[in-house]
This record gives sequence, C-alpha cells and structure tokens, in this order.
Amino acid sequence: MGELVRLEKRQGVTIVTIDNPPLNVMCKQVVVELSETFTPLADDPETVVVILTGAGQKAFMAGADIKEFPQLIGKSRVKASVMETHHVLNQIDFFPKPTIAVLNGITFGGGCELALTCDLRIAEEHAQIGLPEIKLGLFPGGGGTQRLPRLIGEAKAKELMFTGEPISAQEAERIGLINKTAPSGKGMDVALELAQRIRSYSLEALSRIKKSVDEGAELLFSEAIEREAELFEEVFQTQDVREGVQAFIEKRKPFFTHR
Repeated sequence: MGELVRLEKRQGVTIVTIDNPPLNVMCKQVVVELSETFTPLADDPETVVVILTGAGQKAFMAGADIKEFPQLIGKSRVKASVMETHHVLNQIDFFPKPTIAVLNGITFGGGCELALTCDLRIAEEHAQIGLPEIKLGLFPGGGGTQRLPRLIGEAKAKELMFTGEPISAQEAERIGLINKTAPSGKGMDVALELAQRIRSYSLEALSRIKKSVDEGAELLFSEAIEREAELFEEVFQTQDVREGVQAFIEKRKPFFTHR
C-alpha cells in the first residue's frame, strides 16, 4: 500500500499494519497513509472486518512523532493541523465495518488514541498503555479526552491523563479499556479468531449495530431508540435477513452475501 502502512487480506478480514520502525510513531506520513488505506476498504467487497496493528513486538504505536512538535510551538494554526489528524481518526472511528486493534507492545499517547477509534481492542500481555502527554506539558489532543471517558468513565480517564502513568494489559482489561488480553506474540491469532467469527455474519447487520451504538450514544434515550428502530426497519429490507430467517427455519447454516 504505502511506505509506512501495509495491508494483507485473509478471507474477509483485512490486516492493516503500521510499519514505522522502531516504534511505529504517528508521523504525518503515517496519518496520510492510514487515510489512504482505510478509504478504499470502506467499499471493498472482500473486507468485512479490519484488524489494525503495529509491526514488530515493541510497539503498537509509541505516540506522535515528537520531532514534529517544535514547529507547532507558538504558532496560531495548531488547531488546523490537529483537525487534519482528527479527520483521519474520525474516519477510522466511523468506518462502516467492525475494527479490531491488536496492541502488541507500547501503546502511548497518539497510539492509545488511535486504538480508541477501533471498535474492539486486544492487548498482548507485555503491552503498556497510557497517555503520557502531561509529562511534556501537553494533554491528549487526538481525541483522548473525549473517547477515553466515554469508554471507561470520567474519573478513571482523568486519573490516567493527570498522572501520565501507563497501565498493564491486565489492568486495561479490568477497567474496560481493552476487550481481551493475549499471550505475547499471540495477539494476532486471537484477533483473527474473533474477526473470523464476526466475518461469518451479515455486514448489513454488523454495520447497523455499529451505527446504532455510535449514533445512539450522542442522542437522548428516546431519540436513540427511534434511531435503532429506523435501522431495524432498514435491515429487514436486506437479502441477508431473508437468508438468515430462512436458514433458521430450515435448520441450516446461513450463507450471507452482505446485501
């Protein structure tokens, strides 16, 4: 694909790997290539689930490229630059298919914020996860102050950001920051098993689950229920719901075509 982001397809699952040694930091080129990679995958008929990870065993992503920060100090157009990154992070967050992040090592700062844009997170047991920006006189500027509290609650999110201290994969699972902990070197195996299970279902239904949860979180409960009902009506117009119901009646495994 690109120089720093590559992909591999495996039976309905596409693996996107950030390969920016030694620690896969989020430089501007990585941001651009992530966008260029995810854009065509949204409509790719061969892709039902996307797994996002980092190359090697040292880091998923150690954060932003600090070498790019000096050019921002004292400048008045920092917001515009940050919003360009937000555009790509939002692109992954609102991607119309299920996404799984495999945290195979250090997941700091922008790396943690990138992981938060995925629907599910699997961390290998040696992974360290944190938002250490406070130690540089900064704070998380890639959506961390918004996505993390929504995921684990305000108080715990503030503690992680106020102290900048990393937590282990086991602690991250305990507080709901990740879904599963995997043995070191086995994160991708666990993710692929989960992705293949998800891939066997209808993308028409999967995409609407994602949309209903994500959109509903921003609405009043009564409005969210109405939005769910609208999406429920939509899914009943698909070929896959016909196949799923008929397969159940005929006591056989359904064959979904994602239409």
